[in-house]
Amino acid sequence: MKLNQLDHISIIVSDLVRAKEFYVSKLGFTIKREVERVNKRDIMLDLENGQVQLEIFVKANAPTRLNYPEARGLRHLAFRVEQIEQVVDELKQKGIDCEPIRRDDFTGEKMTFLFDPDGLPLELHE
Repeated sequence: MKLNQLDHISIIVSDLVRAKEFYVSKLGFTIKREVERVNKRDIMLDLENGQVQLEIFVKANAPTRLNYPEARGLRHLAFRVEQIEQVVDELKQKGIDCEPIRRDDFTGEKMTFLFDPDGLPLELHE
């Protein structure tokens, strides 16, 4: 079996308004579809930014994310960017704090982390 490419990433968030503000207004994703799934008591957002597809489920009563010690499962999402300093400056102007830019210990490339409203770590990698 050969897996050709990643189709999408699915995450759970707690608040629709905060998710849209962060992912759409601040990170520049476009809403492809928004569906209230009454039988599952959630809302599903399909988002797109370039070739990145996110499937976001809004579940207000979902358990909070464990950060430290890290639990098994998704650790973080990583996005490749150009001119990381410029991207970090743009995010700062939008009220999003990033960790200091540093070099990846393995690749030597510039990188930083920021966090979505529910604490999901997002990595920017140049």
